[in-house]
Amino acid sequence: MGKITGFMEFERLEEGYLPAKERLKNYKEFVIGLDDVGAKQQSARCMDCGTPFCNSGCPVNNIIPDFNELVFQGDWKNAIDVLHSTNNFPEFTGRICPAPCEAACTLNVNDDAVGIKSIEHAIIDRAWAEGWVQPQASATKTGKTVAVVGGGPAGLAAAQQLARAGHLVTVFEKNDRVGGLLRYGIPDFKMEKIHIDRRVAQMEAEGVVFKTGVLVGAMPEGSVVTNWAKTVVSAEDLQASFDAVLLTGGAEQSRDLPAPGRDLAGIHFAMEFLPQQNKVNAGDELTGQLRADGKHVVVIGGGDTGSDCVGTSNRHGAVKVTQFELMPQPPEQENKPMVWPYWPLKLRTSSSHEEGCEREFAISTKAFVGEKGQVTGVQTVRVEWKDGKMVEVAGSEELIKADLVLLAMGFVSPVATVMSAFGVDVDARGNAQAGVDEVGGYLTNVDKVFAAGDIRRGQSLVVWAIREGRQAARAVDQYLMGASVLPR
Repeated sequence: MGKITGFMEFERLEEGYLPAKERLKNYKEFVIGLDDVGAKQQSARCMDCGTPFCNSGCPVNNIIPDFNELVFQGDWKNAIDVLHSTNNFPEFTGRICPAPCEAACTLNVNDDAVGIKSIEHAIIDRAWAEGWVQPQASATKTGKTVAVVGGGPAGLAAAQQLARAGHLVTVFEKNDRVGGLLRYGIPDFKMEKIHIDRRVAQMEAEGVVFKTGVLVGAMPEGSVVTNWAKTVVSAEDLQASFDAVLLTGGAEQSRDLPAPGRDLAGIHFAMEFLPQQNKVNAGDELTGQLRADGKHVVVIGGGDTGSDCVGTSNRHGAVKVTQFELMPQPPEQENKPMVWPYWPLKLRTSSSHEEGCEREFAISTKAFVGEKGQVTGVQTVRVEWKDGKMVEVAGSEELIKADLVLLAMGFVSPVATVMSAFGVDVDARGNAQAGVDEVGGYLTNVDKVFAAGDIRRGQSLVVWAIREGRQAARAVDQYLMGASVLPR
């Protein structure tokens, strides 16, 4: 909690944005975080609510009232210690998490929630500025070796926890840089990659070894999943060389749209488009980059990935960006007493939308049309939902001009060849089968092979990946040592 009467005295204070015209000129972060005064005022709104639903609303179970109180008291050093006790990478979640903790905030029942995410952001940025984030190398080594396959947030969280338990950890990443979707999916204007780089430096000081450009197993023939690997390691080699293997790859198989005309040039998955720009931002030369300059862009998919495509297209200099969403437009304000403390369905407008985008709801793609093999438009129809079924609205067909179509409809599964290489059983959705029990959790059907993150639970949030990575690290530690002092 903060000030006992703070929630009655202070209104929610939002983080600021640079003006759209200014931020569209580059790929830098544009969020203006809270200063010390703003953070103290915001933390003062935290109520002595008895049961802090925010804790359970947060997938990593951040101890939110405690660090709010510490910020209110000006004790920033202890605030970062409390934050780090549950979250290895608050600079990631403080920037890109949708903040389910705020949806669960007790104050959100009939008022605006405490700005928990903005406070988290302020704490970690202050900690880096003050030099409080230091390596925590283990004083003792177990001699046990662990291979982590996948350098995204789940793999990074697991690797850090295991290294701090004294194990020798090697992270294998198929791309040329560590970070997974954080590196080659999230645009730089949402999260600059310096945040990943300094965590990697910290983890290297803690003893973690990173091997980039290394593919474990094989990729399916013709796959368009981002893969910049230069060498290949077999699953058998890892199983023979390490005492435990933890699979933490992402749900990288994009959902396709097999409509007529899908084979036309100019139709791409979002995850063909976004990684290329991030790579260019990193200073790499890339021939034949997918760009939206001077084009009419249609983004199919109304989620965060679609929003990232909108923001990137506008920075390229697209003539017009249109985003499709199959579902009807949600209400601008949810019925809080009906849904609290759960994540509500309501209209969300991102910073990318504000930069320039036409949003179309309840619209379905019938076909792609083109000339000379190049897409020129998308044939659409309006839809409505009757008795739980989607029905086309007669006479609502429309042709929307498009020079570039980006498919951002989510991800269906991990890359199947990773699981098959290790002989791991998968569920009906193609995810690795592994439970989350206190004992034996995250262990697959294959001895000493574990799975965590999107490869196990399917497409999800970065904060869920961090949670699963931390819990899987404890499970691996238990498997290797018979017990674990790592937090669950």
